[in-house]
Amino acid sequence: MSQESTALSLPRFNLIVFGEALIDDFPNESVVGGAPFNVARSLAQLGAQPLMLTRIGDDQHGSLIQAEFARTELSPIGLQIDSQYASGRVAVHMEQGGDASHHRFEILANQAYDFIDAKPILQLVQRQFPEDAPDLIYFGSMIQCAVASREALFALLEAECCEGASKFLDLNLRDGQASIETIQASLNYADIVKLNEDELRFVVQHALDAPYTAEISLGLESLRGACQALMQQYMMQAVIVTLGEQGYFYFDADQQVLTSLGRAMPKMPQDWVLRDTVGAGDAFSACFIRGWQQNQDLQTVLDRANQFARAVCGVRGAVAPDLNFYAPWRA
Repeated sequence: MSQESTALSLPRFNLIVFGEALIDDFPNESVVGGAPFNVARSLAQLGAQPLMLTRIGDDQHGSLIQAEFARTELSPIGLQIDSQYASGRVAVHMEQGGDASHHRFEILANQAYDFIDAKPILQLVQRQFPEDAPDLIYFGSMIQCAVASREALFALLEAECCEGASKFLDLNLRDGQASIETIQASLNYADIVKLNEDELRFVVQHALDAPYTAEISLGLESLRGACQALMQQYMMQAVIVTLGEQGYFYFDADQQVLTSLGRAMPKMPQDWVLRDTVGAGDAFSACFIRGWQQNQDLQTVLDRANQFARAVCGVRGAVAPDLNFYAPWRA
């Protein structure tokens, strides 16, 4: 086969998602998850062409993850198989009394996604993007807990073939899962950062050269001040703060503020029932990235991402078991 024919046969990726694919163990069922994998699967169902880079074990959980690659039409070309370490698993503890909006994660150490190998990652990305860089590279903080995967991520972000790609950081802080140094390094790479209100409060208090002492509330000026302090140190393009039931707050380098605060939320369908909020932020990220990639009106993109995240709260886990769920969102 000629070099030209080989190039034509390669998948046409335009985004990279780097990070963990794992199993979320709920009290009554196990669901495939991992924030980056949630984002990649949603992006694929929203019509994007993401290249998912991760590592799983050669085990039953790994088989479930591979089946999910196939089910959601996500290419497995960036999937590494580990013969020594087990596929990632997280225990999801729901709030007693059945409150579906509260949950706690118990994350185990030394799992397959902690050992992503940098060399095949770089070789693959160089083949897939020989001329034009990907539109965007998505990454988080949890994948950086172990040295191997952290070094693989940084090698990817600094690769020549990725020069010019926007870097999207989805912070997703968990107790004890990211050092201040990791957070600062991640912010230095990021062009766009998405975090929730608690994460914003933590970051501006602990990851700035001059800690931010003003109280952070759900007021426009309070959120603007915190985001501006973050952007001034790390020279990023935009900060997105997700606010749970209150929606979102967006602030960018042009001093533009876009928010759902003070506006009524669109009503959900009558048959919608809250199942859990696991993956709501991941759904927001995926829908935002897709709209941003298509250069749509930012206010529309943010409103749509917020509504998509609310819709995903009506299914167990972060990705709908019935892929017909995504049809109206692709339209």
